[in-house]
Amino acid sequence: MSNIRVMTLDDYDTLVELMRQTPGISLRDADSREATTRYLSRNPGLSFVAEQDGQICACIMSGHDGRRGYLQHLLVLPAWRRRGIGEALVQRCIAALEGEGIAKFHLDVLKGNALAASFWRAQGWYLREDIDRYSFTRPGNDNA
Repeated sequence: MSNIRVMTLDDYDTLVELMRQTPGISLRDADSREATTRYLSRNPGLSFVAEQDGQICACIMSGHDGRRGYLQHLLVLPAWRRRGIGEALVQRCIAALEGEGIAKFHLDVLKGNALAASFWRAQGWYLREDIDRYSFTRPGNDNA
């Protein structure tokens, strides 16, 4: 099994490059170094990377708003998939969020990302059909 550790800002450049190379992962302005610094500072100890042979092979970010936990950017490099790394990262986030008093968790999957949808269903997550998510950005800030 790979080594799982807390994500740090020192991992940023490696992770962004892995995300750029991974289909189904969407990078936005909110994934900038500055925004990631704020996120990790606001949610210390809640995001993780997995390393194999000294190289990052997977990552996940999580945080909360005081009531609900949010998982984001789960990524496992194709060569390391189907080894339980993704599931281990998810469970690490859930345990860390539960340690913060959070008992319900959400995540977003881009429509059309069947691989991600299948993974999350297999982990016991379910697609909400009782709510619609609405987003807002100021005009001209479509990549926020």
